[in-house]
Amino acid sequence: MPAVVLIGAQWGDEGKGKATDILGERVQWIVRYQGGNNAGHTVVLPGGQKFALHLIPSGILTPGVKNVIGNGVVVDPGVLLEELAGLEEKGVDTSGLLISSDAHLIMPYHVAIDKVTERYLGKAKIGTTGRGIGPAYQDKLARVGVRVQDLLDEKILRQKVEAALDFKNQVLVKVYNRKALDPDQVVDQVLERGQHFVHRIADTRLLLNQALDRDEIVVLEGSQGTLLDVDHGTYPFVTSSNPTSGGATVGSGVGPTRISTVIGILKAYTTRVGSGPFPTELNDDMGEYLRKQGGEFGVTTGRSRRTGWFDAVIARYASRVNGITDYFLTKLDVLSGLEKVPVCVAYEVDGRRVDEMPMTQTDVHHATPVYEELPGWFEDISGCREFDELPANAKAYVEYLEGIIGARVSAIGVGPGRDQTIVRHDVLS
Repeated sequence: MPAVVLIGAQWGDEGKGKATDILGERVQWIVRYQGGNNAGHTVVLPGGQKFALHLIPSGILTPGVKNVIGNGVVVDPGVLLEELAGLEEKGVDTSGLLISSDAHLIMPYHVAIDKVTERYLGKAKIGTTGRGIGPAYQDKLARVGVRVQDLLDEKILRQKVEAALDFKNQVLVKVYNRKALDPDQVVDQVLERGQHFVHRIADTRLLLNQALDRDEIVVLEGSQGTLLDVDHGTYPFVTSSNPTSGGATVGSGVGPTRISTVIGILKAYTTRVGSGPFPTELNDDMGEYLRKQGGEFGVTTGRSRRTGWFDAVIARYASRVNGITDYFLTKLDVLSGLEKVPVCVAYEVDGRRVDEMPMTQTDVHHATPVYEELPGWFEDISGCREFDELPANAKAYVEYLEGIIGARVSAIGVGPGRDQTIVRHDVLS
């Protein structure tokens, strides 16, 4: 059975957790393939029980599904243990969670450097969450990172930590005037935490490919979104990994020829957390309205999300760079009650109309939206379960977006609950 990739098609926070959770009832494996605990998924189960997940795939909430933290993820041991404990306290079976032996660990010195660097940058800061994700990826690419498998060999772990702190303590003390970290304390802390999850370490590349050979369904789940990809996003205001579909193969060990479906998740409007360009951003009462109606506050950080109208330019871009076959449009219910719903169909850049994503960073920053207005609707759509049950103007809005974003809209979210979804096309058939 081919693998399925699930990715955010905007700046993250599109509702991937809900989409993964819905698919999870029909799949055998769900894999998180990149990012760290700087991102979060919110899943609301029937009865209103809410779960906020940061590292663990949202398939953990579906009995019988095996969940994998892939090699492309950077793992904070303390956060992982907290998340596992929180799930187990609520009665969730976590025994099916596996961690790639090649995933990298976020070390205490990564967090320390991330926090002081961002403060030092001041107005030029990137807007990181200060959780050590960027510095951990830097060490990975510099070939001095600590991997999950190093927990199985204290000698190698100690050698790596001592070598890292020879340099990083110099930076902390002499550049940022912070206290040096003790290598022995760092090693002891990581080993103590690691003993609680070493039994989960596995060759997940092998297991996932064997599962595909058995015709089992594997869903590869990204965090953040396309426009935060370090290669394809609004650089430098991006994350430190590849949330796009290409990152799914690298971060899981599943080859590209084994992927048949790429599902993009889009909000019916647009949000962004942190710094960086955002052409359709609304810095007015309407922006605040979308924020309140949509509950637009970060799952991990609690930060208010910036809000704006739907941007078809970035949606078309996401369709191209990811090879998206199907879209899941979330939070359509948030737009209920509006007389008019603007959609950004192009940009104006220094007097020129631009229909596709601008090539340069300068042009992206200079882009202003070109809108077309669609009639809104006032009906409550949260109880709709079939497309034809939607008000005529809500259906017209979905069909209009589908015509300009480059892929079909196969599912529509009409509320936060697990069952508040309209399925138009079966993406797994």
